[in-house]
Amino acid sequence: RLFSSDRIVGIMDRLGLKEGEVIQHSMISKSIERAQKKVEENNFGIRKRLLEYDDVMNSQREVVYTRRRNALYGERLEVDLRNMLSDLCDNLIEQYQATGDFDGLQLEVLKLFAAELPFSEKEFLNEKAEGLADQLYTHLDDHYHRKNGYMLDNAMQVIGKINEDQGAKIENIVVPFTDGIKMIQITANMKKVMATSGKELVLELEKSITLAIIDDHWKEHLRELDDLRQSVQNAVFEQKDPLLIYKFESFKLFGEMLGNISKDVLSFLYKGHIEGSDPDHLKKAAPPRPKQEQKALKTSRDDIYADVNPRQFMEEGAENAAVAKAIPVKVEQKIGRNDPCFCGSGKKYKNCHGKEE
Repeated sequence: RLFSSDRIVGIMDRLGLKEGEVIQHSMISKSIERAQKKVEENNFGIRKRLLEYDDVMNSQREVVYTRRRNALYGERLEVDLRNMLSDLCDNLIEQYQATGDFDGLQLEVLKLFAAELPFSEKEFLNEKAEGLADQLYTHLDDHYHRKNGYMLDNAMQVIGKINEDQGAKIENIVVPFTDGIKMIQITANMKKVMATSGKELVLELEKSITLAIIDDHWKEHLRELDDLRQSVQNAVFEQKDPLLIYKFESFKLFGEMLGNISKDVLSFLYKGHIEGSDPDHLKKAAPPRPKQEQKALKTSRDDIYADVNPRQFMEEGAENAAVAKAIPVKVEQKIGRNDPCFCGSGKKYKNCHGKEE
């Protein structure tokens, strides 16, 4: 119907073949083969186009999944965090030095890392961007380790006391971390925390917050790619290739997503601290809930009332019904509108106290 010629359609109409009758003619068979070939070529083109769109997303997926795998297993996580910090320092210096905005850079570093700049405004305006980025990276890296050391010194005093009192009973502990806006609870093994002097806590925090932020941004990025894929189809009306525009715009969105991931992860790690310093904030991790056998669960009506004496149940029900029946129900007497008012004035109720209703 779609890929055959009008000549074949006219011939089929003139033959007057009935419904269900077998068609045996070489011209008809060849026409059907040509139409089938065109259909398959058209479907192959559609699948090839879809694959080209998916290749763009697949290359981005490999990058994100590699970072997520490093965070999940802790392998190369420190290298990824250092690369995030290095790239972010380069971007910040390049962005603000192009406009000469020293105050803006100082405010941004204070907002993201809660730290001061290691150079003056004169150095910022006169020195090269590479040297300034290296100074900023070294300064922030030292600031991160000093901040973690101070945090762990305070935390280990409390954790050590808990370990002395209840160390034999506690296998894992839950430690709440917050940056003042968001909060996340980290579960760590008590023995590893004590053996590493608290470094296990920092490692678990880095793994958990990196995983959470990557997952949130990746889900949002997939939604944006779906919207972009629909919108670029209008480029056909401008005689442009939608696939090329999709590749360019998706690469731009992907770069923005990676930048936002780096900012959110590093900002939480630099500003994150343990909420509270008393033992109440460091609690024992709840053990997994034991599975209950289905036989122990009473699901049917017979099971629920299996332990109840039927005769006693009926007698108690009848007794309760008799008591309920013996209790009189009091109903207040309703005054009609034309009845004398209850106040004794002699007027009708509607002309006296009934006016207020």
